[in-house]
Amino acid sequence: MTLDIRPLVDGIAVAPQIDAVDLPAIKAAGYKTIINNRPDGEEPGQLSAAEAASLASDLGLTYIYLPVTSPTLGQKVGDFAAALAASPGPVLAHCRSGTRSTILWALAEAKAGSTSEEAILRTAAQAGYDLSTHAQMIRQYRQAGR
Repeated sequence: MTLDIRPLVDGIAVAPQIDAVDLPAIKAAGYKTIINNRPDGEEPGQLSAAEAASLASDLGLTYIYLPVTSPTLGQKVGDFAAALAASPGPVLAHCRSGTRSTILWALAEAKAGSTSEEAILRTAAQAGYDLSTHAQMIRQYRQAGR
């Protein structure tokens, strides 16, 4: 698998599932923190969070396991925002395709209230993620964060 890092904003990028062989390249690219938004066991053969955490630690990377599923997405926005705020950057968040991580970023950004819904959607689209089906949720988070 080829590492596919997609920058969202300065200091934050997303990626599809990473493998053990990707960790040195992530470090070489300058990332300091990895946030894993993929639950263990979603797919046979995926790198486990425990193994990834150990490998990341060996490389001096901060590793945060914050698994998210569709039903828990809204419940994890605050945790994701807190992880971004507390972690050394730049930060690389990943899940199966990068979409969940992008949605978490979008909702956290909307909740912070400093970025318009349109700008959030445009940023995600520039990274290759169409979040138009989540526009209403982004709007709700932005309104709640004001």
